[in-house]
Amino acid sequence: MSYHELWRMLTSVYEDDEAQAVARMVYEARFRLSLSDICIGKDTQLSADSQTQLEEIAQRLLNQEPVQYVLGETTFAGRTFKVTPDVLIPRPETAELCEWIDTSISPSGKRVLDIGTGSGCIAITLALAWPEADVTAWDISAEALAVAQENAEHLGARITFRQVDILMEAPASWEGVGECYLIVSNPPYITVREATAMEHNVLDWEPHRALFVPDNDPLLFYRAIARYAQQALEPQGWLYFEINPLYADELHRLLDTMGYHHVETKKDQYDKQRMIRAQR
Repeated sequence: MSYHELWRMLTSVYEDDEAQAVARMVYEARFRLSLSDICIGKDTQLSADSQTQLEEIAQRLLNQEPVQYVLGETTFAGRTFKVTPDVLIPRPETAELCEWIDTSISPSGKRVLDIGTGSGCIAITLALAWPEADVTAWDISAEALAVAQENAEHLGARITFRQVDILMEAPASWEGVGECYLIVSNPPYITVREATAMEHNVLDWEPHRALFVPDNDPLLFYRAIARYAQQALEPQGWLYFEINPLYADELHRLLDTMGYHHVETKKDQYDKQRMIRAQR
């Protein structure tokens, strides 16, 4: 099977441009063939074992399994992260959140907490940007924490991981009162009613616990995290979230009523309100 054959095959489940991009990811990540290699025909010179592997990959992709899970990795903020179905696939919008944080505040030497770390992409990106910061990452899932720990070790990030359910009553002993300079989170924020509009390669494969919130309480995790941050943030400390654009105004009002200052939303590259920050 050649690159062009895989590309054409994938158009049965993807739009043409996306099918092409997925095929390129397969050849680059699994077989280390660049576009230049493909142009000179190296994709037609794979060994028998590689061809068998390629056929297995193609079948999984035709079942709409995300290419990142098939390959076991994805690129985030210029680095390669391991991903499994136990964690959400990191998105470019989340990398934009990390960039916003990195260019607007400087927590070097201070405490940083990432709540709902998943693959560890936010915590690791920030820890590598600020090697003097004391970074902790929480997740409810032991399986997700195992993936995040492996990513941190592979990428050389110094992070403390803990299994914590933020929806449980948050005792001060979790991180200490007034000790964090930055709390950041990309929590579950898609309401169940929105699932009907989602692509099958997301809905059928990515962990629902990391995606969905009840229709009647779309700010469930934001409220819990913001309440905890009221005691855990140091004075003038910062709270950053990735958000659902549908509830940006409602979340802005919530943070205002909770006494946060300098509440600000920011659009992503697709012109959607995707991030918000607030200061204690």
